[in-house]
Amino acid sequence: MSSVDGTIHRATADADHAGWRLDRFLAAVLADFSRARLQQLLGEGAVKLGSATIKDANHRVKPGETYAVLVPTALPAQPQGQDIPLSVIYEDKDLIVIDKPAGLVVHPAAGNPDGTLVHALIAHCGDSLIGIGGEARPGIVHRLDKDTSGLLVAAKTERAMASLAKQFANHTIERAYNAVVWGAPRAAEGLIEGQIGRSPFDRKRMAVLRGGGKTARTRYRTLEKFGDPTRPFAALIECRLETGRTHQIRVHLTHLGHPLIGDPAYGRARQPPRPKSPAEETAFTIAGNFPRQALHAFVLGFQHPSLHKTMRFTSPWPADFAELVGALRALG
Repeated sequence: MSSVDGTIHRATADADHAGWRLDRFLAAVLADFSRARLQQLLGEGAVKLGSATIKDANHRVKPGETYAVLVPTALPAQPQGQDIPLSVIYEDKDLIVIDKPAGLVVHPAAGNPDGTLVHALIAHCGDSLIGIGGEARPGIVHRLDKDTSGLLVAAKTERAMASLAKQFANHTIERAYNAVVWGAPRAAEGLIEGQIGRSPFDRKRMAVLRGGGKTARTRYRTLEKFGDPTRPFAALIECRLETGRTHQIRVHLTHLGHPLIGDPAYGRARQPPRPKSPAEETAFTIAGNFPRQALHAFVLGFQHPSLHKTMRFTSPWPADFAELVGALRALG
């Protein structure tokens, strides 16, 4: 095995590793790589024991064996980078934290083949992307919906990707959102629990299901109520995720009976009473015409993969969100 086209990493088993699956052993010893990435390398024939190529992830390890893993040089990213402005909150050799604007799609898909955050990160990070999964591309470990604004972290190395993915899987990432909803929950704070999966009535939407789906938990607390105290027109809420399911906050708040203002998929605008003042007319108009779901990821905290310290970032409200809250506050 030559290192001309990549880097060789060696892992020697001791007595404690006897009988371990090869992929589990390599993931334990080579901490810079996720188990999934090592399984990929095994399948590509990149792991050798002496002169023998080992492709079986279930191969059992014996003490004293030394395995050589050839990690190829990262290929140019697919897709290619695009020069899209980014609001970078923090960046180092391991990761980058972005304040994502509403309207920016995170990852390429059939409906959004280009112009995404991934394209922007590839262009911005350039040669500092050491490679994720064999390509010089950023590691996306969580996403924000297209029209949700706020903080998002992406990995620049295999090591950072593995660490952040593990933190998300263990639910140790701090994530807090501000949301503006129609009406106001009866309880000032609480825990919303419900299995989330594809809606049986609309496959493009998610829903809280009686059976099936995945466990989802969202903690919320009401920060402000707007309008008539006996029947608030809207409310500002803080949500903290204990799990991370697709559209979780949007689905849970709808299930609670208070969907996000502006949500095209889950929101339902209530008919406001006839405005009694210019302030009411302005507030009702802005809320009724708000062009996206009123959701902003304002806190993101995690353990840095290399510095081994807690990093915590906050993001101010974008202009449209601040304008919406300001108009609602005028209701009293």
